[in-house]
Amino acid sequence: MVRLVHLSDIHITAPNLEWLRQDWFNKRLAAWVNYRWLGRGLRFRHANQVLSRLMSEIQKRGIDHIIFSGDATALGFASEFQKAAEILRVDALSGLAVPGNHDYCTVPAAASGYFERSFAPWLEGRRVDEETYPFAQRVGDVWLVGVNTATGNRLAWNAGGAAGPAQRRRLSLLLAELEPGPRILVTHYPICLASGKREHRTHGLRDLHELVEVAAQGGITLWLHGHRHGFYYFQRPPFAPFPVICAGSSTQTGLWSYPEYTVTGNQLQVLRRVYNPVANTFEDADRFELQLVSG
Repeated sequence: MVRLVHLSDIHITAPNLEWLRQDWFNKRLAAWVNYRWLGRGLRFRHANQVLSRLMSEIQKRGIDHIIFSGDATALGFASEFQKAAEILRVDALSGLAVPGNHDYCTVPAAASGYFERSFAPWLEGRRVDEETYPFAQRVGDVWLVGVNTATGNRLAWNAGGAAGPAQRRRLSLLLAELEPGPRILVTHYPICLASGKREHRTHGLRDLHELVEVAAQGGITLWLHGHRHGFYYFQRPPFAPFPVICAGSSTQTGLWSYPEYTVTGNQLQVLRRVYNPVANTFEDADRFELQLVSG
């Protein structure tokens, strides 16, 4: 039996951000306007407090490993990564992390390595070469496989991502050499929306079908992701032969929740815990089970 907790889309910010002149002429300005004036900052105004409470609680719940599926930050600044990693206790707890589109907010942010340096302990694992992604971690008899689907985009309205052909090739090689056991793929982007429809190209995975094909051929039994801030899941999703779970946002006001997973063989038990702002605590909500496909 393996117990996992899945966190995502926490969107932590910091009081002093490292603005540069070029930031006012790229996508970061639009992201800041969205955060400052269009409601995102209001929706995440309690993020630090809620995440701190969440981390205090899960340390007492006998969790074996943390899964983080991206969007640690609001704007991809170094100080935001530092704050997020500090609250998540990256240096003290075991986990796996992949970046989200906000972490790779701009092309320079994606190339900076801020995410990779801040989350380095959660990026340790098995690889086929020197490239950071993809990588695999073994927890009990379960394989967790991290794939980076975030890309630095130039256009303000483009929040899409892709694994890319080179990473897909490495993923195929990595999956081929893993020993038996349930294989859980972790990305930021979803396979589909809660409605079952595919994400629009400017907000979703540009190489969705190609990545799903590699995952299916490599024996993936479950796909975990974030990006969308409401929790949902599919036992039999469109476009894929394995179950998928969207963790939703762990810190957005009104949506704040996270799932805990207990993996026993090919059976996945899910408990979703929801934040109660009055009591400042997370409480058990819904439970369900999913059958993992045979890997």
